[in-house]
Amino acid sequence: MSKASLKYLVDDSGKKTAVVLPVKEYEDMLEDIHDLAVIAERKDEPTLSFNDLKERLKADGLL
Repeated sequence: MSKASLKYLVDDSGKKTAVVLPVKEYEDMLEDIHDLAVIAERKDEPTLSFNDLKERLKADGLL
């Protein structure tokens, strides 16, 4: 996100009260937040090695 694409709304004393950004950047941020939430939810799940994953994909006919 480029600082140039951000616009701030200020109150009468000049204090920043809100930010306006392009819709695409907002949507990208929402997607990033969702991805981070999914990662956090799955952090305690068991992991697979790359080789185990390849073997599973081969067994399922996906590789």
